Amino acid sequence: MSRANDHRKHGKSRKRTALLLIDFMNPLDFEGAEALARRAVAAAKRTAALKARLRASRVPVIYANDNFGRWESDFEAVVKHCLRRGGASARMAELLSPGAGDRSILKPRHSAFFGTPLEFMLDELSVNHLVLTGLSADSCIMFTAHDAYLRKYDLWIPADCVASERESFRHAALAHMARTLKADVSESGADIASHLGTGRAARKNAA
Repeated sequence: MSRANDHRKHGKSRKRTALLLIDFMNPLDFEGAEALARRAVAAAKRTAALKARLRASRVPVIYANDNFGRWESDFEAVVKHCLRRGGASARMAELLSPGAGDRSILKPRHSAFFGTPLEFMLDELSVNHLVLTGLSADSCIMFTAHDAYLRKYDLWIPADCVASERESFRHAALAHMARTLKADVSESGADIASHLGTGRAARKNAA
């Protein structure tokens, strides 16, 4: 039996928030990247500020990043590759360079849960509430959010910390996740106190 299942069998409750940064380390070398670049950098700036606030509250930070077909690479190599590319890729890598204690996983597909140890990592950290940020709102953010909801994680997806190629795509994705996944999509300037601790229960008590 896996440790994650063992914890749940014996009723170990999860009661902590974690910040996920999804695909911000990005070479932006795909079709549609030019339209995404400016919005991606803006989202990275706001995410950097949110990350600083959450780290001050001892919230664990996890980078869930595509490997962009570079199976021989680790996360550090992906970051260095983006820094060398210059432009928006380098700017995002500079803004969101991993800090001491930050964790990372490389994902093979859209969802940060698919084919990765993310669920086991979150269980070890006693996490029940996820803050999702990154690229793109209508793709990897949405796939990850669906998988998180199925696993009964509470979700905060700050609307200004995610980006898509078109604003209409971002708005539609956020509306869908708020309605279907019960995600909080308030912007990153919101009071973070209600997003720390026990997720949905904490937000109800703060209301």
